[in-house]
Amino acid sequence: MKWNFYDVKAKAKVSTEVTGKKVYGEGTRARYAFKGETKDGRSLTAFVGKADYDKCTAKVIK
Repeated sequence: MKWNFYDVKAKAKVSTEVTGKKVYGEGTRARYAFKGETKDGRSLTAFVGKADYDKCTAKVIK
């Protein structure tokens, strides 16, 4: 699944494959995120809604 991430170093939006998904926090304070990677190996994170998180079939990162 492709997703649009914001690359802070390049100061631009980048569309790349989702390599994993992760939940930060717990209960009502849970935040859902997709993880990706730039072409030169830097890590990208995009926070998403629960509906998008549930639709994604990427592996869950602990």
